[in-house]
Amino acid sequence: MRKLFGTDGVRGTANVYPMTADMALRIGAAVGRYFRRDVSAGHRVVIGKDTRLSGYMFENALTAGLTSTGMNVLLLGPVPTPAVGLMTRSMRADLGVMISASHNPAQDNGIKFFGPDGYKLSDTAEMEIEALIEAGVEPAQSHNIGRAKRVDDARFRYGERVKASLPRDLHLDGLKVVIDCAHGAAHRVAPEILWELGAEVIPMGISPDGTNINLDCGSTKPELAAQMVLEKGAHVGICLDGDADRVIMIDETGKIADGDQLMALLAATWSEDGRLSGDALVATVMSNLGLERFLEGKGIGLERTAVGDRYVVERMRTGGFNLGGEQSGHVVMSDFATTGDGLMAGLHFLGQMVRTGRKASELARQFVPVPQLLKNVRFSEGQVPLEAEQVQDAIASAEKALLGQGRLLIRKSGTEPLIRVMAECEDAALLLKTVDTVVSAVKAATE
Repeated sequence: MRKLFGTDGVRGTANVYPMTADMALRIGAAVGRYFRRDVSAGHRVVIGKDTRLSGYMFENALTAGLTSTGMNVLLLGPVPTPAVGLMTRSMRADLGVMISASHNPAQDNGIKFFGPDGYKLSDTAEMEIEALIEAGVEPAQSHNIGRAKRVDDARFRYGERVKASLPRDLHLDGLKVVIDCAHGAAHRVAPEILWELGAEVIPMGISPDGTNINLDCGSTKPELAAQMVLEKGAHVGICLDGDADRVIMIDETGKIADGDQLMALLAATWSEDGRLSGDALVATVMSNLGLERFLEGKGIGLERTAVGDRYVVERMRTGGFNLGGEQSGHVVMSDFATTGDGLMAGLHFLGQMVRTGRKASELARQFVPVPQLLKNVRFSEGQVPLEAEQVQDAIASAEKALLGQGRLLIRKSGTEPLIRVMAECEDAALLLKTVDTVVSAVKAATE
């Protein structure tokens, strides 16, 4: 079992274990040793980050650890997570690192890794790196210490790649678009790309100060953006998270569409155009039952995975699929990117508006979701509430009650100390009772 790595890299509160400068240095040294298999010259790593204050600390600590093992470091500055995957491949790097806690608040931070192919590391690789961290690594000889250099045009390279995913003759002229960048990594590049494609841009969340990333804005708090869409009479709104790897859409009426609706639109469109590889969409166990029924009606398969966009990508790669994602807004289009890209997915939604001449409200409501309720229970370090007998009994009782009428999903979060309790059912009363029964049992086990 991995101890440091969670669903998406190493994550936690800045300056609290494991997200300390000392641990970041050790992680940098271990991952540098892991990817620098020999002493030959030319080993390199690219490092990107979002706009958190602690990003400076972790950038420096990781650079120290990596260069101590002979890796040459290329610093990209604030860029979206998908830009790191792209740049790792295009710059022929041995490793890519993104410093971000994604949609989490500013006091948190995280470290995500990409292999030389631009894809996130496997569980096996992470376990091997953890073993190196515990064992410690020998530094390189003094004459083999790596160098560090800043890359000034990373966001421009990424922007060109995102635009290239759309047909060259597609323009956004006449579209008024609200773009909420969550004071995060895409605060400059997202409005720039929309403007370059011809849209009238109404930007939000573009003034990062190190502490306001994701604060009452972005994909997890889209209410202000929805209000802005209505106030400005915009045709559509795009809400990104702190590292811009997920997106939530807002139609012209202010209604919010999650990743399931966006994936449904893209899957149906690509299927009609003969572009959907494997005739299936890859999504996680969290995706709505309504999405599954919609796809079935279109003759499209649904491959479900564990929660986490890298598990989605792993299934896409092994099965030869080119579209996948999560209800939370990660949308992976592997013809163009190696990981979820919120901005790219949002642009493809706009492309469908232009292509079909239809309003956002028509495109963002592909299916009627089955009522779904999700509640979280926070627990303390060392607690294992899911193993408690009363919790197991409550889960068994809830599953029996939902049998044939819906489904229940209980899981431990891979990024926060939370137990997530989710159920789907057409019967609203049964849905609430089922979730509350399990939540009460979990809470009791944590007291």
